[in-house]
Amino acid sequence: MRLRYLTLVAVVFFSAFPLYYSVVVASRHNSALAQVPPPLLPGGNFFANVSRVFDTVPFALALLNSVLVAGSISVAVMFLSTLAGFAFAKLRFRGRNALLLVTVATMTVPAQLGIIPLYLLMVKLEWTGTMYALVVPALVNAFGVFFMTQFLSRALPGELLEAGRVDGCTTWGLFWHVVLPVARPAAAVLGMLTFMSAWNDYFWPLVVLTPDNPTVQVALSTLASGYVNDYVLGLAGTAVGTLPLVLVFALFGRQIIGGIMQGAVKG
Repeated sequence: MRLRYLTLVAVVFFSAFPLYYSVVVASRHNSALAQVPPPLLPGGNFFANVSRVFDTVPFALALLNSVLVAGSISVAVMFLSTLAGFAFAKLRFRGRNALLLVTVATMTVPAQLGIIPLYLLMVKLEWTGTMYALVVPALVNAFGVFFMTQFLSRALPGELLEAGRVDGCTTWGLFWHVVLPVARPAAAVLGMLTFMSAWNDYFWPLVVLTPDNPTVQVALSTLASGYVNDYVLGLAGTAVGTLPLVLVFALFGRQIIGGIMQGAVKG
């Protein structure tokens, strides 16, 4: 038992230390990177460095854009994936297995292969430089559909649906009043994963957005693109850009952990 706790402490330490040390460096001058031994305690320049970040790039706009994009995508993926998962898991219709197989097969296609045709489509729709180009293509994804299909096929008893039909529920009523409450833990896990993926997305926003209307990842790349790298500036921006992810996990961590545990028990 003691060895187990020591192992857990070591894992937590090695996982959290890089984040902690980035805050330490972000609160000092660039000269701190060359100090021997390196500083282990935060300095007094963190807020001054954060202020420089907001003065160098439109970081407030980048944060707002990322929150809107990641939040919209997460809500849409949770809802639409649950809806599709319910259909694949519990409704009977012709071609259901073939359609699910095709949906899952799209996960094997690298996203980079679709960048050029997707960009041409965004140009035709006149969505380049707008948030529509980020949100609309990501409203639903194959992983979310497969994830919710697998969860609902085990967690949602058929008898519960039959009881709802006896009480006069339509298919939409069953989804709203029966399926969504059952799917909430798994949807929370899916929402967290989707939010992190959308927040950390870099390549597609770099392609389709303009420099004066960036997301957080594009703004951070701008901070690191100078002739001389200002590591303190980049790490200060990274620390601020990480806060929303920490807040999301703090707010929804209980449901996320509950969903993971429930999925483990259902096996």
